[in-house]
Amino acid sequence: MITTVENGRAIRVQGDPDHPFTAGFLCTKVNRYLERTYHPERLMHPLKRVGRKGRGEFARVTWDEALHDIAARLRAIADGPAGPQAILPYSYAGTMGMLQGQSMDRRFFHALGASKLDRTICSIAGTYGMRMTVGANIGADAEGIPHSDLVLLWGTNTLTANPHLWPFVRQARDQGARVLCIDPVRTRTADQCDEWIPIRPGTDGALALAMMHVIFAEGLQDEDFIARHTLGDDKLRSRVREYSPAHVAPITGLSEERIVALAREYGSAKAAFVRINYGLQRHGGGAMAVRTIACLPAVTGHWRRPGGGVQMSTSANFRYNTTALERPDLSPAVRTINMIRLGDALTLRDAGVGGPPVQALVVYNSNPASVAPDRNRVLTGLRRADLFTVVLEHFQTDTADYADYVLPATTQLEHWDVHLAYGHHYATLNRPAIAPMGECKPNTQIFRELASRMALGDPCFADDDDALLRQALTTTDPKMTTVTYDGLMEHGWMRLNVPRPYLPYADGGFPTPSGKCEFYSARMEAMGLDPLPAFTPPHEFPERVPELAAKYPLTLISSPRHQFLNSTFVNIASLRRDAEPEVSLHLADAERRGIAEGMSVVVFNDRGAFSAVARVGDAVREGVAWAPSVWWGKLTGDGHNANETTSQQLTDMGGGPVYYDNLVEVAPAE
Repeated sequence: MITTVENGRAIRVQGDPDHPFTAGFLCTKVNRYLERTYHPERLMHPLKRVGRKGRGEFARVTWDEALHDIAARLRAIADGPAGPQAILPYSYAGTMGMLQGQSMDRRFFHALGASKLDRTICSIAGTYGMRMTVGANIGADAEGIPHSDLVLLWGTNTLTANPHLWPFVRQARDQGARVLCIDPVRTRTADQCDEWIPIRPGTDGALALAMMHVIFAEGLQDEDFIARHTLGDDKLRSRVREYSPAHVAPITGLSEERIVALAREYGSAKAAFVRINYGLQRHGGGAMAVRTIACLPAVTGHWRRPGGGVQMSTSANFRYNTTALERPDLSPAVRTINMIRLGDALTLRDAGVGGPPVQALVVYNSNPASVAPDRNRVLTGLRRADLFTVVLEHFQTDTADYADYVLPATTQLEHWDVHLAYGHHYATLNRPAIAPMGECKPNTQIFRELASRMALGDPCFADDDDALLRQALTTTDPKMTTVTYDGLMEHGWMRLNVPRPYLPYADGGFPTPSGKCEFYSARMEAMGLDPLPAFTPPHEFPERVPELAAKYPLTLISSPRHQFLNSTFVNIASLRRDAEPEVSLHLADAERRGIAEGMSVVVFNDRGAFSAVARVGDAVREGVAWAPSVWWGKLTGDGHNANETTSQQLTDMGGGPVYYDNLVEVAPAE
């Protein structure tokens, strides 16, 4: 991103037109970054709570007062009967980057001996699925898509979640490729594709198995690739015989004919690119679903050619020196708490995992009062009078309202950072364009100062951000040899040391224990899991829980709104204009409930409820409700959002969230 500055003030942000992947394009959200940076409600000074938790009543204090008291309170807990494990950090990606997201903060909590946080809220299930099949979350190169003759956008709203991919998809289409969208929701992306395939939520793995059934039955597989570069194909062939299109059709909600046609189209393609995203792995069988889909290009040999393969992410190609940044050696053996179960961690005496109750919570780069599942339980925990809470933030979010101290943090325009990527192969430098606003400080500086006040004496706490940047780049990984400090300073971005075209598995070389694509996984068997691809239904799959489904017959999907990024940007007026909490229903589902377009409704289950405006039509398949975005509670009409209804259950591998594994009912508001 290029920022134009006049007299110390940023007046324009724009994409870098020279960037090979982004080509100067900024998404709707980032285009409003100046509005966010200079927002009149931006936090500029440290604040101390003076009212009841949740009321958002604070008084301005000095940094010295705030840091002194925070350090004293944390030290008292660490030295008390419960010990430092009673302190819990909570963070994710509200501020992206290796420095502001996972360097000095991690050192601080490691040296303190705090509980560790298992950061699972985004992609962990899919990451495990990729690891168990191809060895790492390393997928096909998006820059090869123009060579594809078939593109499957599977569980991804590309125009919202990954807009930089779309020009490559469009190039492929201009050259004759078919573009299909597999999704329970007719998204903006689905509207732009050649066909929308409205699958039932959480049944993607079953569809992939049926596709392989047809491919093997009709001889569309690549026997040479299978023989050379895969493990367990005999077992896979036996398994997929169980998943005929006739068997899978009622599971997926797709016709037998459509499944067969899709399988033939995929199996006959010269180079088929499958882009999967995080939505399809946010249910009880999410890891297995991704694992199963990841088998497809090895069955057909699509890995051999540019434009072929599957991509969930490219992130595992980036090998920054996280050990040097985070210093895990500073930490004693401590417990780990899954961030998905924050509600349990704050309300159970042993935090749900054993050990002392959580007595202090330090939140940064996250807004758990809005985004964490089982929101009512999370808020119950945040209301505890005996919980000491510190929040580093840009705005007075739902979470900040429950803090004892709120510390003003810098934005991307005001600090140094370095970034990896999720869909391409270019490392990016984040150079500060303006001085920090008001009294705002980078996360790195805040944790340095806390470490000093708590007498954490390791020399690593003296490292400034330049030193951290150099440490991040100090790595011997071959893919990182082209990403240098001087190069980033000069150009702002640098491509990893990977070839063009980048075909990670054209000749095998999978980073698995066997060196092959593992249809059969001994690691999964050792974990007590099915070692072969299978259909693992969601926790709240109607056929699995018929009594619950009779009470709550609709599956709620609560994906981000196009103008928002989870809870980030929700408070930007221009992005919220003409937007309100809403829920889309299929016409048939709406008619059964006496719901019409624009009617006020309540979405509810045993966990909670939220209000919304009904949108009625064909934007979702029957049996699905779609409530886009995660709103701040304070910006809704009733103070609630979709996470009132989501659960703390976990995915089959990795301990990820199950946001879209959620049965609800929708009724007219009284």
